[in-house]
Amino acid sequence: MRIARFVHPGSASVESGVAWGTVEGPAGAPVEALTVAAIEGHPFGPVQFTGDRWALPDVRLLSPFLPSKVVALGKNYADHAKEMGGEAPDTPLIFLKPSTSVIGTGDNIRLPASSAEVHYEGELAVVIGTPARNVSRDAAFEHVFGYACANDVTARDQQRADGQFTRAKGYDSFCPLGPWVETVLDPSDLRIVTTVNGQVRQDGRTSQMIHDIATQIAFISGVMTLLPGDVVLTGTPAGVGPIVAGDEVSVEIEGIGALTNPVVKA
Repeated sequence: MRIARFVHPGSASVESGVAWGTVEGPAGAPVEALTVAAIEGHPFGPVQFTGDRWALPDVRLLSPFLPSKVVALGKNYADHAKEMGGEAPDTPLIFLKPSTSVIGTGDNIRLPASSAEVHYEGELAVVIGTPARNVSRDAAFEHVFGYACANDVTARDQQRADGQFTRAKGYDSFCPLGPWVETVLDPSDLRIVTTVNGQVRQDGRTSQMIHDIATQIAFISGVMTLLPGDVVLTGTPAGVGPIVAGDEVSVEIEGIGALTNPVVKA
């Protein structure tokens, strides 16, 4: 099931505004062939439809959730660790991105004037469905709601200068997420392709992760409680590089769809 959050034009039974819904139509079909069916309330429970449906092009997709936190993995692909000039860590390297960095598909990535080198990082995002604290690897997937595409946008010059990640990865708009959450998916070996202006820049597979998703959830939940709607960014394959104003960057993941964002000056 594909769960989306969107702004809809309203109907007899739903006031115009924001709703969650399911995206209906064949996997891989063009947007014009898809519809979205509104559901009652939030999706963390039994799904009940309101009866309202719209063609997907007639609504505006938002980020699927507004997480309390985004926890990201650094250097979780060996080839990416090498291109960054270091070795992959023995234990998961985690950092936080603020909730204010999250945007949806189609929203602008805004380049801060204080950085001269902003990079894309296409990643698989894991969305948490139930509270997770000190969970084991074996129980990790019991707490997963689903999966989305993400872009861990990074001011690379500031990352180098600061020696840590907070400023470089924390700007507003630096965590595109979407286009929706796929709840039924095996994430163990999915192709991740990042393009800039239609040209392939990253092409990797989730099977290349050093620390798999179960390990990540177990490790993170031993540090902090993960709440429903929280997001884990699982690391990026090799091929990261710069984006500039006027670019369009897209992260497409097998079995999910494509997350596409234009790039503008802040």
